Amino acid sequence: MTKIDKDAVNTAYEEVRADNSETTWFTLKFSGTTIELDATGADYEEFLSQFTHDERKFGYVRVLMGDEMSKRSKFVFITWVGRDVSAMQKAKLSVDKSVVKNVIKNFAVEILAEDPSDISLEAVKEKLRKAGGANYGTGVAS
Repeated sequence: MTKIDKDAVNTAYEEVRADNSETTWFTLKFSGTTIELDATGADYEEFLSQFTHDERKFGYVRVLMGDEMSKRSKFVFITWVGRDVSAMQKAKLSVDKSVVKNVIKNFAVEILAEDPSDISLEAVKEKLRKAGGANYGTGVAS
């Protein structure tokens, strides 16, 4: 049965959610059957570098959205399954994710990713815009 280091994960979660914190992301990794805090930081490129093709990880990131008149923090929960992860490990993912979601409860968008392009800053912001409800187009049908 998968366990989680609730105290460490909750501390990182609260830090990312705090407006006065410079920390904007954290990642979680598997250590045997325990999910534990892996890394934290403030640079999105560093966040992206945490995900490799041979592992399963979870990520939580704060993204600043809005325009010049209004800025708002949005939170994204990422489930990463690298392309080289075994079928058995992929099969266990939904159970493991539910363990993480007992601690990480608030997010605007959830993304299942296997390629860095799935979680590029541009891709994440586009998903947040679409989820935000006020995604007005140009009025031109494509």
